[in-house]
Amino acid sequence: MNHDTPRSAAVAARADLQGELGRFLVIGVLTVLVDFVGYRLLLAAGLHVAVAKGAGFVTGTVFAYFANRRWTFSNARPRTGSGWRFTALYASTLLVNVVANAVVLAIALRFVPASFAVLLAFLCATGLSAVLNFVGMKFWVFHPRVPLA
Repeated sequence: MNHDTPRSAAVAARADLQGELGRFLVIGVLTVLVDFVGYRLLLAAGLHVAVAKGAGFVTGTVFAYFANRRWTFSNARPRTGSGWRFTALYASTLLVNVVANAVVLAIALRFVPASFAVLLAFLCATGLSAVLNFVGMKFWVFHPRVPLA
């Protein structure tokens, strides 16, 4: 795309961001599917629920790393340290997810039925952690290195 004017550069940047967001959402759905299928297969193989869930989550997380690196953010070759940055990001956003879920649930239970409160807390926590994951991957984990002058 020709980026001769500031306007055309801004339009291109917006299109790139929209493409990344769309790919991130697709990878997110696929990650949940990988997690769920792995969990169910391991349960069917006779593993304990906690072990099966943990292994499913890890499998989904590994899938998310490689799929987001290669497709969402188009980094065929990993930037040095992207693995540990991804792990740190996901550990941090897991904590944010759990805390946000607990806080929203505690507040919502005062005003709405429990079934709706659980759904609301889940959606708020998931949305918050998804936004943090996208921003963290785009600008920290998979951001291309800027050469020093």
